[in-house]
Amino acid sequence: MPLRLATRPTAAVADYLEILKPRVMSLVVFTGLVGLVLAPGHLHPLLAIVAVLCIAIGAGAAGAINMWYDRDIDAVMRRTASRPLPAGRMMPGEALGFGVALGIGAVLMMGLAVNTVAAELLALTIAFYVFVYTIWLKRRTPQNIVIGGAAGAFPPMIGWAAVTGDIGWGAIALFAVIFFWTPPHFWALSLYRAGEYAAAGVPMLSVVAGARETKRQMLLYTVVLWPAALAPWLLGIAGPLYGAGALLLSAVFTGWAVLVWRDPTDRSARRMFAFSLLYLFLIFSLLLIDHASGAWL
Repeated sequence: MPLRLATRPTAAVADYLEILKPRVMSLVVFTGLVGLVLAPGHLHPLLAIVAVLCIAIGAGAAGAINMWYDRDIDAVMRRTASRPLPAGRMMPGEALGFGVALGIGAVLMMGLAVNTVAAELLALTIAFYVFVYTIWLKRRTPQNIVIGGAAGAFPPMIGWAAVTGDIGWGAIALFAVIFFWTPPHFWALSLYRAGEYAAAGVPMLSVVAGARETKRQMLLYTVVLWPAALAPWLLGIAGPLYGAGALLLSAVFTGWAVLVWRDPTDRSARRMFAFSLLYLFLIFSLLLIDHASGAWL
């Protein structure tokens, strides 16, 4: 599909919301909230709301700048061609200006209202997603998701730092869960979208190394995810309820990777991608439930 650039500011409110990537933002906000809740110490409820809001706005800002930069390849891929920029409903400058303004505002608000460590981590997250992942890695290496996935793993660290003013082992454990979850999650998507990524010139592992190697690495990462998922329990920031649930969920995730390995079609990859979203949501939900049950006892 050819790229159709808007020649005048015709974007609607819905278009501005769409370039914030609200579905991605919702998971980011949730993991950031869990980091904030699990962190030792206390943060005034109003400041906690401000911190979560800043994380949400920062995530949206990064998404908007990503859509501005990737508007050319978004026009080629079927699943992204209807986004506001490639569809011609928004001018590139609008998206860039909107994203930059939101990003600066979110970082300043976090620094002034919460603390500088959380603000610095938020700024690092936005910069990493934009400059390291979007501009540098995404179009250059099949390891784009592995390295660039760190951007999506920072939010619980930001939430943790909002309470404590530092980065503890608990925050690093939460970071590790998302970091090692990211490759099999996105590689599952890339298996059944390989043609689109190839047409757009994005060197996803499935495009460069083929389906078999992608499936092998997906399986390996789900195995590495086991100790990462258990780390919050091993470090004492979560109890046995979480530990048992994380063990079960990780076993199911690995089971899906085995099915993908054995399935010559893309059916299992599609189902694994869907389950991967549920996996991360349930892992962080278990952390909240476990923490709440411990507080009640």
